[in-house]
Amino acid sequence: MGKILVLYHSASGNTAKMAELVAEGAGLVPSSEVRVREVADAAPDDVSWCDGLAVGSPTNMGVLSWKMKRFWDEAMFDSWGKVDGKVACAFSSSGGWGGGAEIACQSLQMVLMNFGFLVFGVTDYAGKTMTAHYGAVAAREPRDADVRDACRLLGRRLAEWVAVVADGRKDQHPLAKPESRTLPG
Repeated sequence: MGKILVLYHSASGNTAKMAELVAEGAGLVPSSEVRVREVADAAPDDVSWCDGLAVGSPTNMGVLSWKMKRFWDEAMFDSWGKVDGKVACAFSSSGGWGGGAEIACQSLQMVLMNFGFLVFGVTDYAGKTMTAHYGAVAAREPRDADVRDACRLLGRRLAEWVAVVADGRKDQHPLAKPESRTLPG
């Protein structure tokens, strides 16, 4: 059974809403166990427990929030080198489009890569013009269907990769499921 942790920080509640959608998407893959934790309530044991991790943060000046960074700098410090090879992805909400949410996702991915996580992008489209190449992003609350679908897609893809990498379930590889893919064109 693939164990998925959705770890997030939310200042306004928007990233929390994204976290629930990511968790919903992860739950679409059979035999996935999904937990959602606000970073203030999380512990290194939560990260050790999971096979796959989705990390979400509000965009703060184009990067991850200081509370999320503090968790990795302080709480996770002794876990460095002990969580290598887990699958991970990122999501972020910003105050508006062009607010740096994709860069915030990349800053989250940099932290994850430093801890040895295997980060991934999503080639599928969640809508006609919405992608999750660098993670799911939202401008404020995730109200639009495309944004909500991008969050679910990111969670589903995380659970699929966990099923493949951690559980050896090749049937869950995205290329083995062409009917669930939404590519451009």
